[in-house]
Amino acid sequence: MSRIGKMPVVVPQGVQVTITQGKVTAKGPKGQLEQPLPDGIKAELKDGKVLLTSAGGKELSAMYGMSRARVHNIVEGVQHGFTKVLDVVGLGFKAAIAGDKLTLNLGWSHPYDFFVPKGVTVTVDPKTQAITLTGADKDVVGQTAASIRAIKPPEPYKGTGIRYRGEHIVKKAGKTAAGVGGGAAGGGAKK
Repeated sequence: MSRIGKMPVVVPQGVQVTITQGKVTAKGPKGQLEQPLPDGIKAELKDGKVLLTSAGGKELSAMYGMSRARVHNIVEGVQHGFTKVLDVVGLGFKAAIAGDKLTLNLGWSHPYDFFVPKGVTVTVDPKTQAITLTGADKDVVGQTAASIRAIKPPEPYKGTGIRYRGEHIVKKAGKTAAGVGGGAAGGGAKK
């Protein structure tokens, strides 16, 4: 059995949880989310806590822990929400938000327009060019951040591009560092 699945999900003050026909619905200040449960996993609300039980079986063991984590995420999301921060690093790289359109200038001949999905709020700090994504659904916020990062991932030589806040980029040595100590490789003409 999963140790995570056995832990109860505490329902905080101001959040309403309802369980109907294999579906857990949470409603709070940040919105309403629902999570379907796989067959063999049952949920019940007892003393302000959501308890999940599994019918057993090896294949349900992984689903048991995952279901509990996803129920916890929807309860956490409707109460506090989730945040991801992306840093735009590069000379002349800029980001701007207008409505639901994020415009990125990333050194190409044209700006790139990214349309933000519903449920995600985007803000851009004009000084640091940091893009902050917030929303109630952890999956949508994380996928939106990954899609924005995929537009121009950090390159390994200078580290320019879009990266997660706190992400460590392993930089490669350039051509000049690789040629040092190689001696006179390369080429004279044969006689």
